[in-house]
Amino acid sequence: MSKKILFILSEYGYWGEELLGPLVACDRQGYTAVFATPTGKRPVALPPSLDPGYVDPPLGRSVTTPEVAVAARELDESSRLDNPISLADWIPERPYDSAPNPLRAMEAYYREIATLAEDIAEYDALVIVGGSGPIVDLANNGRLHELILAFIRADKPVVGECYGVAALAFAREWDDRKSIIWGKHVTGHCKEYDYKDGTGFVGVEFNMGPPPYPLEYILRDATGPDGQFHGNVGKETSVIVDFPFITARSTPDSFLAGEKLVEVLENGLRRFGW
Repeated sequence: MSKKILFILSEYGYWGEELLGPLVACDRQGYTAVFATPTGKRPVALPPSLDPGYVDPPLGRSVTTPEVAVAARELDESSRLDNPISLADWIPERPYDSAPNPLRAMEAYYREIATLAEDIAEYDALVIVGGSGPIVDLANNGRLHELILAFIRADKPVVGECYGVAALAFAREWDDRKSIIWGKHVTGHCKEYDYKDGTGFVGVEFNMGPPPYPLEYILRDATGPDGQFHGNVGKETSVIVDFPFITARSTPDSFLAGEKLVEVLENGLRRFGW
């Protein structure tokens, strides 16, 4: 039976290559790809990610080859992303403690959350696609956190790319609030790669300037004294496999991340990159 991979994309802009890389690897293996967004809105690629002439300010060079730009645009304009699953329709929202009859509300919430284990049985892995969009609607998305936790409990691999890795740092069991990447080795968008100005999002006329938080600092804290953040600054690629997590630093790591996901699923790879 074909393996099935669940891809999570932001509704505020994904980076073209960061979807294309893992998706190409999955397509090559004959895996079935299923897409989901926070509210079921069709995801759209960030315009700079489709432009081979766009020079990434921190790196001082183009990060998108003409070939990748064409392939990413074709994917973005195809029908594959037309009808994503809505996380809002699928996964309940944790009620406030101030809600009427909060104890009954929480009991109902946990009953619904318990069904996620059955819901994800058909999936073999989770991929959180990167870009600036995840800063807005994925990093602190409680529904996504519950989904990530369900995959971890099921011992299934979870891929995080670029700023999509933030969702892994913030996904925590409600009781102890301890990051699920505590004690793990991860990579992610390092401080050297952050924009000083120009962080933008699809559908929002707003220049945030730099990202609202430095992901590297969050990952360093979230992994704790027994884990480690690996920026690998100066190295062309940075992908870390510390099962069940597969983390990718940024755009140039997208295809390698896809390859490593296949190795995890097909060959039992458990460690790579450090």
